[in-house]
Amino acid sequence: MTNRYGVINFLSKNYFNNDCSYLEIGIANPKDCFDHIQCKRKTSVDPSKMYDDVKIDYLMTSDNFFNSLENGNTEFPANFKWDIIFIDGLHLAEQVYRDIQNAIQHCSGFIILHDCSPNNFYNAHSDYEYFQNNMHEWNGTTWKAFYKYRTETNFKTYTIDADWGLGVIELNKLGLPIKLDNPWFEFGKFKQNKNHDLNLISVEEFISMHVKE
Repeated sequence: MTNRYGVINFLSKNYFNNDCSYLEIGIANPKDCFDHIQCKRKTSVDPSKMYDDVKIDYLMTSDNFFNSLENGNTEFPANFKWDIIFIDGLHLAEQVYRDIQNAIQHCSGFIILHDCSPNNFYNAHSDYEYFQNNMHEWNGTTWKAFYKYRTETNFKTYTIDADWGLGVIELNKLGLPIKLDNPWFEFGKFKQNKNHDLNLISVEEFISMHVKE
C-alpha cells in the first residue's frame, strides 16, 4: 500500500467492499493508477490522450467536466456523488484548489490528491513550461492547494507519506482548520513545517486509523 492505487483500493475494499463509484481526474497513463483500481464503477476525465488506444470517458478539462455534470450534460444526474474521487490533473495550485472544491460537491466518501509532499523546490515549482521542456519529476504546487484547503476546512484531512504525498479528505469525519502560518506560500517555510502543514502520517498510521473493530 505504498502507492496511490494501493491506498484507493484499501478504502474501496474496507468501506465499500469494492462496490463503489470512482472518479479519476487526470489519467495520463492508465497503467499508473486507473487500470489498477478495484471499484465496480469507474469514470475517467482528462483533456488529452497520452496514448491513442487509451479510452477516456470524458475527454475534457476537469472544469468543463464538472460544469457539464452540473448542467445535466453527462450520463450522471447533476447532483451525482462518487464514493471516491482521485485528483491527479494539472499540478498547479489554482487548478487543484478548484478540483478540490468541485470534488467536495460530488463526493460522499473520500477525496485523494496525488503529489502533495514534494521533496525539494525543483519538484515543487509552478513553471509548467519548464517542466515540459525538462520532464523531470514534477509535483507542481499541489501542496499549496492542499495546505490552503486545510486552513479552511472542517473535514478531517491528512497526508499519507507515500508516493509523493497522498492528501486525503474524509467527508464523513470532522476536523479543525489549521492556522495559516505561511501566508506567502514559501516552499522553504513549508518544507520546515511539512509534518504540521500536511498532517503527514505513515502508511501504518493510515491503516490503523481505518481498521474496523
